[in-house]
Amino acid sequence: MAAPLAANSVTRLWNPYKDVRQAVENAVHEQLPDSLHKLATVLRKHKPDFLSLFNNPAKNPQHRERLKKANIEGISIHGQQGLCLLSSQLVEEALVLSDMFDLNEIAALELLLAAQDQQPHMQNYAHGLVAVLLYWDGKAAIASALRSLILARRGRTWTLGLSEELVALATHFTDELMEEGLTRKVLELVESIDFNTEFEKLRRDRGLGNERHRKQVSDLIKDSRQNLAECLYVWACQSPLTKADTLLLVEHLQHTSLDGEGRLDGPSLALLMALLYCFGTSEHEHVFDHQEDSPQSQVLQHRFPVMERSYMQAIHGCLVDAQPWTVPGLQAVVRLAWSLVLRSVSQLPESAALGEFIEADEAMLDLALSGGVFLFLRESVITTEAFYQDDFYIRRVHALITDFIALMPLKVKQLRNRADEEARIMIMNVQMGSETPQGCCDLEQLMMLAGELYSKDPFGLELALDFWCPVEPLQGPGEMGSFLSIYQTRPMSKEVSLSKFVRQTGDLLPPSLYLPYLCMLRGLANGSKCAHYCFNLLKTNGTGIVESIQGMSGGIVSWEHFFHSLHAYHEHLKREVPSMETQPFRTQPAAAPKNIIPRELEGLRAVLKLTATIAQQCESARLSLYEHPQWMPLVTVLGLMQCSIPPLLKAELLNTVSAFAGTAEIAASLWQAIEMAQILETVKVPNMRQSSGIEMELNEIESRLEEYPMTRAFCGLLNALIHVCVPENLGAGLRAPGFEPYLTFIRDSVFVKFPSRAYRDPAEKWQVAELALGIFQKLLYAYEPQLEDFGHKNLGEASSASSLPGYTIMIHLLTESPMLNLCLNILEEGICLLDTFSTFPGKSSLEGALQYCLALLGLALQKEGAFMAMSQANLLVTPLELLLQAVNPQSKNPDHLINIARFVCHGFANPGLARESTKILWQVCQYPNIQSRLVGDFTQNKSIGEKMLAGFVECLEMEDMRESSTAEEECQPAALGELGTRANILNLLLCSLEHKSPNVALFLFGFELRKPASSTNLQDAGVLKFPKTCLHSIIAILSSDSDQHSTTVGIGSKLHIIELCYQVIYQLCTNPDTSGPTMRYLRTGKDFLYQQLQHLPFQSTEGNSVLVLNQMAWLLRTIAVEIRVASMHRQRSYLHRLLRLLLGSQVPSPSMSEALSIAPLLSQGSEPDRNSAEELDNYMLFGELKIKGHRKLVSVLEAIDFVQPFPEDLQLDILDRTQLEKVIESCEERSVHGASLCNVKKLKNIIMGEMNKLQGLGAIGHRSVLLNEVRTVLEHVLERNRSRKGLQSKLSCLEAWRQVMETVLASCPTELLQGEERQMLITDLLYHLFQKILHENVAAQLMPLASGALFTLCTHLSQFARADSPWVSAGNQCMQITSLFDPLGAVGQPAISGLAAIGADSLLLVLKNLLDFIMKTGGSYQRVRTSLYGAMLYYLQITQTPDVPDTLEAGRASMWDALTTAEDEYGRLRRENVKLINSYGPPLLEIVCRDACDGPEIGRMLALAILEQILRVDRHQQWLTYFSNSGYLPVLVESLARDDPTLQGLLIPQPPSLKSLYIYESKMAFLTCLAQSSQGASELLRVGVLTCLVHCRMFSLRPEPNPYHVQAVRESESFIPSTMERYRQLLIPALQLCSALLTSLAGQQRRAASQVMQFLVVHGDAVHAVLRCQEVNLGALQEISLLTSIMSQTALPEFLMGMDFQGNALLEIKGHLERMQRQTLGLLTKICSQEMLRKVRELDNEAQSNGLGCRDEAQLAVQQICAHLMEYCYKLMVQSSPSLQHTFCLFTPSFAEAMGQDSIRRDDAAVASVPGWKLSGLGVLMCLIREASNSFQQAYDGHRQNLQKFKGLEQLSVDEIRKLSQPLLPVGVEKLSAGHRQHAARRRLIKMVNYNAQFLALSNYTLETCLFIMWRHLQFYCVHCVPVDPYDPHPSVSSHLRPRHLQGIFVTDHGSDLQTAALSLTRVTRQDVEQLLGDAATCFTEAVQKKLQDIESNYCKVQSRYTFIQALSRRIRRLITPSCSGSA
Repeated sequence: MAAPLAANSVTRLWNPYKDVRQAVENAVHEQLPDSLHKLATVLRKHKPDFLSLFNNPAKNPQHRERLKKANIEGISIHGQQGLCLLSSQLVEEALVLSDMFDLNEIAALELLLAAQDQQPHMQNYAHGLVAVLLYWDGKAAIASALRSLILARRGRTWTLGLSEELVALATHFTDELMEEGLTRKVLELVESIDFNTEFEKLRRDRGLGNERHRKQVSDLIKDSRQNLAECLYVWACQSPLTKADTLLLVEHLQHTSLDGEGRLDGPSLALLMALLYCFGTSEHEHVFDHQEDSPQSQVLQHRFPVMERSYMQAIHGCLVDAQPWTVPGLQAVVRLAWSLVLRSVSQLPESAALGEFIEADEAMLDLALSGGVFLFLRESVITTEAFYQDDFYIRRVHALITDFIALMPLKVKQLRNRADEEARIMIMNVQMGSETPQGCCDLEQLMMLAGELYSKDPFGLELALDFWCPVEPLQGPGEMGSFLSIYQTRPMSKEVSLSKFVRQTGDLLPPSLYLPYLCMLRGLANGSKCAHYCFNLLKTNGTGIVESIQGMSGGIVSWEHFFHSLHAYHEHLKREVPSMETQPFRTQPAAAPKNIIPRELEGLRAVLKLTATIAQQCESARLSLYEHPQWMPLVTVLGLMQCSIPPLLKAELLNTVSAFAGTAEIAASLWQAIEMAQILETVKVPNMRQSSGIEMELNEIESRLEEYPMTRAFCGLLNALIHVCVPENLGAGLRAPGFEPYLTFIRDSVFVKFPSRAYRDPAEKWQVAELALGIFQKLLYAYEPQLEDFGHKNLGEASSASSLPGYTIMIHLLTESPMLNLCLNILEEGICLLDTFSTFPGKSSLEGALQYCLALLGLALQKEGAFMAMSQANLLVTPLELLLQAVNPQSKNPDHLINIARFVCHGFANPGLARESTKILWQVCQYPNIQSRLVGDFTQNKSIGEKMLAGFVECLEMEDMRESSTAEEECQPAALGELGTRANILNLLLCSLEHKSPNVALFLFGFELRKPASSTNLQDAGVLKFPKTCLHSIIAILSSDSDQHSTTVGIGSKLHIIELCYQVIYQLCTNPDTSGPTMRYLRTGKDFLYQQLQHLPFQSTEGNSVLVLNQMAWLLRTIAVEIRVASMHRQRSYLHRLLRLLLGSQVPSPSMSEALSIAPLLSQGSEPDRNSAEELDNYMLFGELKIKGHRKLVSVLEAIDFVQPFPEDLQLDILDRTQLEKVIESCEERSVHGASLCNVKKLKNIIMGEMNKLQGLGAIGHRSVLLNEVRTVLEHVLERNRSRKGLQSKLSCLEAWRQVMETVLASCPTELLQGEERQMLITDLLYHLFQKILHENVAAQLMPLASGALFTLCTHLSQFARADSPWVSAGNQCMQITSLFDPLGAVGQPAISGLAAIGADSLLLVLKNLLDFIMKTGGSYQRVRTSLYGAMLYYLQITQTPDVPDTLEAGRASMWDALTTAEDEYGRLRRENVKLINSYGPPLLEIVCRDACDGPEIGRMLALAILEQILRVDRHQQWLTYFSNSGYLPVLVESLARDDPTLQGLLIPQPPSLKSLYIYESKMAFLTCLAQSSQGASELLRVGVLTCLVHCRMFSLRPEPNPYHVQAVRESESFIPSTMERYRQLLIPALQLCSALLTSLAGQQRRAASQVMQFLVVHGDAVHAVLRCQEVNLGALQEISLLTSIMSQTALPEFLMGMDFQGNALLEIKGHLERMQRQTLGLLTKICSQEMLRKVRELDNEAQSNGLGCRDEAQLAVQQICAHLMEYCYKLMVQSSPSLQHTFCLFTPSFAEAMGQDSIRRDDAAVASVPGWKLSGLGVLMCLIREASNSFQQAYDGHRQNLQKFKGLEQLSVDEIRKLSQPLLPVGVEKLSAGHRQHAARRRLIKMVNYNAQFLALSNYTLETCLFIMWRHLQFYCVHCVPVDPYDPHPSVSSHLRPRHLQGIFVTDHGSDLQTAALSLTRVTRQDVEQLLGDAATCFTEAVQKKLQDIESNYCKVQSRYTFIQALSRRIRRLITPSCSGSA
């Protein structure tokens, strides 16, 4: 039993052939690297396919039976498991396909399976139809591959610049194929593949689909035959065929027939040219020139087999045979070529052996001439469509003609004699009246052939130059006086022969040869040089024209004769213009004169065509003809136009005039001449019928004849004139000036009526439409809307004669005019005709008309915005996009936009139509309301939607030749007309993505339209019936070009498309609706971004660097989005691949700490050597760290050149540079990338318009100089645009790189980017970025982005290097997601601390580069320095000593231990930082200080922060000294007063801005830092900072507390703080500054205290309000804390007594201060009250971002207040009490507050004498002691617990860790790893431990002070105080017996309230003392003492005051015990 059959899912009839063609194209045409090896492999594998060319696998009965059972038993298919059951339909189709193509059944099944796979790519045809396409596409592919291989052979005709290996491979492979009979195989296939037979076979078996499918199949069949035939043609061009193969070719040509039009088809033409190249003889002479040393016979036989006798005998015998061929003309051509071979061989020395054949050359030539060889060449060869598509076809026919003339001179002379004889016979017959013989002689046919052959030159070959042998050198502008010009003037013998032929043929020219000779001259004049030679020939022939006129015929072909004849005709035909009275009676035009016979008419037309050709091709000839005073061609021609001559002649006259319109000077005069000649009657007499003019000719003559040559010629004339200029004053003096009459004629008489006229030639209809629409398009393209156009237009006057033509066209296109309706009708009719995919007359003209229609609509859409903005309200126009949505009268549906969109489906055949169509759709889709409308139109019919989608996809996959992105076009703003189809589609997609769903982009990308787009599941084309969309095409474009990025540089036409593709991908990935499906598809289906990332950075050259950088920018942005999304979704494996590719390098980099060592360089002297630092920098960047494989992220940065040259300033002599710059600025437009580019076209129009206004001889004389300057200006502007575009591309790429860098550092999980890797990445990026930005000529515009990137990198470097960073924390957990805005950074696992891992040397180098960058910015670029200051701040944070928990053991260390402790790494780094900073000296100081005082707000804040940080570590105070001595400190202080009004404005409910508040806080923070040193505080006092604060009124504007408003603000959670909070933000910094000054100025404390007290007194109301303590919140308590701290240092006797005030001022000051003192002392009662404590406890204790709750901070503030109050009381008591006997008592002898009773005096009289406030009793102190001891114990327990948690952090539960860490995390962050939370918990525990330690210190201080004050008071009351008798009526009598211990504070003011209150204590009675002792004993119990003892034993052991509390307790206890009191 045979092995089971299996079908391949990849068909052997298509896929292998496509692969072969692709491999050949990559090697031969694309020349890609590594393509040679792949090509060799493919050729070795598929050689049998080439040998069995086009052979199908044979049928097999076994396969057929198996296939028939496949629907029941199944069949095995490779790639699928088991047997697959096929449907009956598929089996039947496979069998039909097998029978139709005589194909193996399994192969047919494979073809159908492949068709199913390719069905989504094939216009959604049925898979059977797709199989037909694949079958013939495979044939065409293998034939094309074979042709390309033969093209790459080593040969004699051309070379492709390929490598020798590739040429050798192609030559060897094709030689093997030729040896196997390739020629016979190809000829058999060309003969067997008949188009009609194949089509009939397909039609019979239903293998043809719609018209498009038929067109595709027919094209593939024709391409297959054409490629096969061209294989032999290309082979023959490179090396002649062998004898056998040549005979086969001749035999094939014998049976070749012509097509229906009598011409050769493409394959037959290629085979004919192959045979002609086999007979090629033009190379013989070249061979002899280069092979002189070799035997000539060997060389000729090797390269030309024709020299072999057997070869010549066989071919000669075949051609001599009298048997006629199927096409005799073809036989004649071959015989002509062979005769020339024989003649050329006869001239060789080796021809003696071939004499019998050589002698037959004349006979062979006669046979060729008798066969009409020249007529056949003219009618059947050069008229074929394919002839002018290959320049080697043209060269070969050119060689035939020239060889015939040069090698057969006698035969040419014989032909001339025969022509002369025939001419004489013709003249005799005419004279005798007999019939003239018909037919043309051979010479006439030869001249006609030459004329028609050279009339077209699509490749610019100028082969006709061989016919001109110049007598003198024709020197071009680049060949003046060069050796090349001299060498080129030496004529060759062949050129001499050809030149003689041209000149001698024109001598004594008979009439019968006149027309052919002129036709030949017209062809030979095609080309600028050729036209110049022809002009000189005709000019030379004119000598002796007088004799010629008298009877000699030698000069009839000359300019003199031409124009003399035309003038004679004009004189003979001109008529008198009829008078106005007789004109109305003329009803018909005059009949044409009968004296112009048809022969003369043809001669005149030939003369005019020759004149037009020469004038059009050569400008010098044009000017010579125009300026000749005797010829005056335009006068004569325009005169003849007014005569009654046939329309054909008038058309030629107009064409001749059009040829002269190419020169601006001639065009200007032509306009006036046409106007004066009234060719178009523009000056009309009312009520007079038009009797002449082209309009009359059109309506009455051409319409009757149904031919319109004159109308077409007139349109061509206007088109040529419009291209040059349109005078504004045209017709001035005779009518209203302007172009309006001509436009009206073209619009109303020609264009609007053209559909209703009859046409003899159907093609002429579309020719007329094309010409008219071309004029409209040019006029509208040149029009720019201006306000002057709308100045005097009223309704109904929009089309006045003075209107610009573009204005009038815009009016007609923006209204429902006949012109617009006809344009839309043309589009509808045209698309219906094109949908037939057939050939019809005038198709090319129809396509041109359609393109002009679409261009008109596109231009109108482009200009309508400015047009309607400038138009008046009464100008009734409608936006064109609305008119396009109107109902179509033809179809009764609003389908205009659909008709326009349908042209996209013809993009392959008509790329111009698709380009204009997509441009219109792009412009229309910019309006949101049209998006949904278009989507609805596309989707209402499924077939229409499928066609539209397929059309867009096809256009995207097709390369458009108009896609232009060259440097010249890129340096201008993007113009819609310059973009290609693919660019328009991509811009359409980008525009649509900006609009809401549904939009066109979603439709073209295949997203859901009826459901949310985010629910779409994108698939590959064909999967789950998913169609092929534009997304697939874009991915295919980028994937196919990705290999070229890393190898070769793409051309500009592709680079712009690639850039737009990347931009579309980015927009899809960032659009909320499309992001999810798109990124999922790119990630899972294609691995797209990873593949693209592999090729970064893209290679570029100087010409395309802009486009390449833009491509990289969009790709990098997309990659940044992908990294972020992958991180969020925890796609770790995929993200790991991306990061490994992006951050990995080929060679591992050494550690930065190992590679860098700059400490020796920095320690060489007191000032670091700048050169040494630069050497170090170079060492670091180019030494050990310079590796072959940089990180890809670094390589991308290196690809961005930070240097951007700009053109130098203009140097002008005439033009005003200032005014010119203003004009240039007015022409600048914003490009799509954001660059400001000058519109060069607009600028040129403005400058030329101003130049044209200049008048006078001076202006005319300087015109050439002006034009040169204008050219210089335009070139300068182009260069400026190019520079700006390059700079913008670098900005975009650098910004995209920054996004990727930030995303990688901020979002990547740390297990993918570990600590050491992260540190190396940051430092590597920093160093390379510094290397780029510190370049000498770096572009200033790149500095902001670079500084921003540096800021980010320094931020992450600081996070890594800080000791409290999670990167250096213990633990093995890694975070999952981090954010740049996460203050915690990321978690890693380094083994050592971050600072040690980086190394101090590396950090110092970072600082050095930062400082160098700051210095590079100089005095400008303040915004750049803003980022640099931020980066420097983050850097300086690295040196801050990390927070450690206060274990309360610090007091155990001795002073010696503190002094001998070694400097840690942070201290060393701080010292080195200061040393490096100071090395930059005053320039750096100047920059930072200036920025701190002036510049942008954020810059000032950061500069102040930098100064603050530096001042903290600058031990030598260099910065402080400079800041003070340079005057910056007074300026900064004075700015506080200047900002006072602005700051006052912040105290309103709705402040305008808070910037001034933040700046104020920065200033005060800096001043406070300055005040923390004695020198800084002294400088502040010197510059009067407190005096400035005294004069600031903002402190006095304290708002009244409003609890309801505060509650409302809290509930709203507004970002703007409340008014009270804003006031506290103003007051608290001032109080902090005062406190710092008082603390720092120990020696000058009295002076500082005096100014501080003055500040408090001036703003006393605000101080009193604070001390009243009306609110209980954190802000109020912090205010009180600061104020009590200041009071405790200022309001003391030692300072108050030294105040410099006298009189009333002193009294006023003292009054304010005493009030403050009373309120300060009164705070004790409030603070100790239970109400206050209750309110504090009720505060919210939810942890804030600093880890502490609001209640905790409030309790700490209360404790601070208590400490400050106790300190104040202590100082008052000590300073006012000279001894214990004279103690100044601040508390009454009462413990009532502690006992819970009121302090009620028993003496009513004494009570009456107490003032409005009273002193507190000692019970307040007792309350403070109780509260402090209780709080101390709680804080101590909390400190101990938190410390234990800190030490055992790893043992804490997950819930405890979460509870501790959550307050420090940003809002909304929940998903964090255990390691991250553990670090957050550690940080919070440190804060809590330190908080508890601070609280304990304050509580301890309060306890000690309270006990001391209580002891002093008890000591006085119990020991030194003498009680008084309460009943003593004269208590003061015995006062001298008591000590003066109650002295007041102010000894000069005995009436003060405080003194009065103190004096009241002198009335203490014995009962008071006894009550005091009793209450004290009750309150100060053993329990209290025990608690105090425990506190001291637990806390004070490590303090210097150990046992101090115990001593005070014992003394107090001793005083209050009865024994002690009794003894006292």
